[in-house]
Amino acid sequence: MKVIDTADLIHAQGDVLGSAYEYLIGQFASETGKKAGEFYTPAGPAEILVRIAITGQENKQGLLVYDPCMGSGSLLLGASRFSGKPEYIRYYGQELIASTYNLARMNMFLHHIAPENQHLHHGDTLNADWPTTEETEFDMVTMNPPYSANWSAEQGFLSDARFSDYGVLAPKSKADYAFLLHGFYHLKPTGTMAIVLPHGVLFRGAAEGKIRTRLLTSGSIYAVIGLPTNMFYNTTIPTCIVVLKKQRDGRDVLFIDASKLFEKQKTQNVMSKEHIDHVLELYLKREDREKEAHLASYEEIKNNDYNLNIPRYVDTFEEEEEIILADLNKELIETDQEIADTQKTLVSLMKELKTEDGEIRGSLDELIQVLEEIQ
Repeated sequence: MKVIDTADLIHAQGDVLGSAYEYLIGQFASETGKKAGEFYTPAGPAEILVRIAITGQENKQGLLVYDPCMGSGSLLLGASRFSGKPEYIRYYGQELIASTYNLARMNMFLHHIAPENQHLHHGDTLNADWPTTEETEFDMVTMNPPYSANWSAEQGFLSDARFSDYGVLAPKSKADYAFLLHGFYHLKPTGTMAIVLPHGVLFRGAAEGKIRTRLLTSGSIYAVIGLPTNMFYNTTIPTCIVVLKKQRDGRDVLFIDASKLFEKQKTQNVMSKEHIDHVLELYLKREDREKEAHLASYEEIKNNDYNLNIPRYVDTFEEEEEIILADLNKELIETDQEIADTQKTLVSLMKELKTEDGEIRGSLDELIQVLEEIQ
């Protein structure tokens, strides 16, 4: 804060205060780990989500952006970075936690978003659908919901327009598909949705399998992108981005394995600009790339029982180097000699130890005897 106090906020180029606020939120998330994971999406995955969702809509005037699990609002605000007409974007977001909701409001104002373009709501996304009376469909839907969260899954939700087409509900102990279907319901026919979820949504059966099959049969799932592990502050599990569209030709699905595209920084894995750009290149080209991407036909997916586990489609197997037995034998001999030399040194040092305690002396001599016998 002392550094910000010395900054020339009036004459500086760009949004210094808004950028500083985003930076501080990111630093707080980095330092506090799980506690902060509930409101902040790291820069790499966030940029991939936003750039995918805005593709083809960069110059749309009056772009409608929606995040029903908005946290501090970083995904919503990300749209302004890649839009050709950011001043006309209208932002819609909902957040369950009151303090985090207030962070999002602060974030909007510090990024100079006009009040009439802010439509933020404090509420429970799954239990009470929102919005219902103003704009209800959006050009972009980006989400990073809490992974495998609990929800009520009451039978009454089967008549809820968000879930009724699928005949089943997401399990009480895993609300992942409930969040996905909520966001998808609010997507415009011409829009794109990108959501971060745990890998379990790609292959778990029962109700989740039925929902996934329905989405694949209707051609709604457009791409699946596997992210590196340890990217998010609230979990170390591997996550994936699922991209959905309502209207498109075909039912093929693009699979991208980006699990190795990261740099390790402190305790967190981070995606560089080159990594992010490479993922977007693979996404836009939408073609096979050895060990990185595969465009799977609907028939291929059907033959895999609608299982979307990425290794089924992208082969990342690396052959192990050939082992030369002569070299291995030489290494074993050298290792045995090192162990013997170290053990000999250890016995020599132990013999130099002195004590007036008879019990300790006896135990020490026994240990020395055992080590000498091993030699």
